[in-house]
Amino acid sequence: MEQKRPLGLILIGSFYIFGAFVLILTLFTNATEQFGIAVRFGLPNVPENIMKVFVSIISLVMAYGYLELKKWGYWFSIVFNIYFLIVSISLYLQYSQQYGQYGRQPFLGNALWSIAVLIYTLKIKHFLKKGFVV
Repeated sequence: MEQKRPLGLILIGSFYIFGAFVLILTLFTNATEQFGIAVRFGLPNVPENIMKVFVSIISLVMAYGYLELKKWGYWFSIVFNIYFLIVSISLYLQYSQQYGQYGRQPFLGNALWSIAVLIYTLKIKHFLKKGFVV
């Protein structure tokens, strides 16, 4: 009997796809942020536009593997979110000293997202099972 794909998987994968498209759109706008995407990924010396393209591609590849229940998508998601969690926590601690409460909010949100995705991904075992339908 075929089972439905869990809603959490669909939501997480969809958020990564949405985020990638938003990053691509910001290449063509004059969007300014206090902390760009390069800073949020712990690479402040990388040009912002290059980082946006790189993160968009990585997010789309990861979302594809995640939504298609590929083992590499599972592991890619875990490694990506562990890296993003570590960077977000370290930046949270660094910027909370420099900028106070408002300087650390983006990094706290990123850390909480990474924790939520990691807990959900590690909890489910759907990547190891077959017979799921969209």
